[in-house]
Amino acid sequence: MKKTILTIIQTIVTVGILFWIFKDPQKRADMAQSFKQSDKLWILAGIIAYGCVEVLATMRWKILLEVQGITLSFFRVLALLMIGILFNLFMPGGTGGDVIKIFYLLKETPGKTAGALLAVLMDRMIGLLGLIAFTGAILLFRYQWLSSTEITRNLTWTLLVIMGSSFGGIAFSFLITGFGLAHSLPAKMPLRDKLIDLSVAYSAYARAWKSSLSAFLLSLAVHFGSFYVFFAATRAMRQNTSMLDIFGVMPIINTIAALPISVGGAGIREKLFENMLGNLCGIKPAVAVAISLTGFIVLVFWAIIGGVIYLLYRPSEHARMSVMETTVHDLEHKVAMEE
Repeated sequence: MKKTILTIIQTIVTVGILFWIFKDPQKRADMAQSFKQSDKLWILAGIIAYGCVEVLATMRWKILLEVQGITLSFFRVLALLMIGILFNLFMPGGTGGDVIKIFYLLKETPGKTAGALLAVLMDRMIGLLGLIAFTGAILLFRYQWLSSTEITRNLTWTLLVIMGSSFGGIAFSFLITGFGLAHSLPAKMPLRDKLIDLSVAYSAYARAWKSSLSAFLLSLAVHFGSFYVFFAATRAMRQNTSMLDIFGVMPIINTIAALPISVGGAGIREKLFENMLGNLCGIKPAVAVAISLTGFIVLVFWAIIGGVIYLLYRPSEHARMSVMETTVHDLEHKVAMEE
């Protein structure tokens, strides 16, 4: 029931914001003109860049899987990753892709269910650590520019609160792991099972620190490529905004758009592009939205490929999302109870 209510709220918010953004006919006409005059080679560059992102993400996940003794071919791991992208992009909540990856990975690796779960959890964690490091470096050099107007300053502080909370959560999980307190957490504490699972993952990946470091470095490259997609979209709309400026705003846009406010960040992302690029780079609202949509179209292109892979994929069984979520939840609890 809670999930249904959240989905309804996200849908209403998405429709409302999109209506607000696109209700002006002149704005729609200016966007259409921007698309008509766009440089298609830069759009192709964005598509290629995101393809490289998926290759790098596959390499990262493969490394983490091998630490758990799970050996799959590069293309099999890539297929699972692409399927996850499809569900992450279009499902409310942003975690559907992880559920899909864990569920089908369990079918690929019978007898190594705990390792499959821990590899996915650690992949998400190292990705978050990479984003925090990347964002920290950007804020260090671009904070004054990002806070030069009231609205961008407020959005920058929103990012700092989210990143600070995320870092605090990671630090807390490290703390309870280091002092062996995971099993002392209250039985009904929210996310207790996941915290215990993470403590097990930390122990395993700390011992394999070289592999973990390689995965972290790949995460930095993954985030670079993801931001570059929107730089390419900016150039596709024939704007001369520097890469440094686009990379400066992307952590704010991506992080806030990833919050479970709208479906796949739709509407939120476009409004953030309007505010950030308009206030900091002098880009017209219609062009800023066109840039956002161009970057999103690149992601949709690869998500469609993920959809094709999903249709052709032949695991031992297909299942409803509710069944997958229950299976993964039960596995998280089982691993937490056994450790």
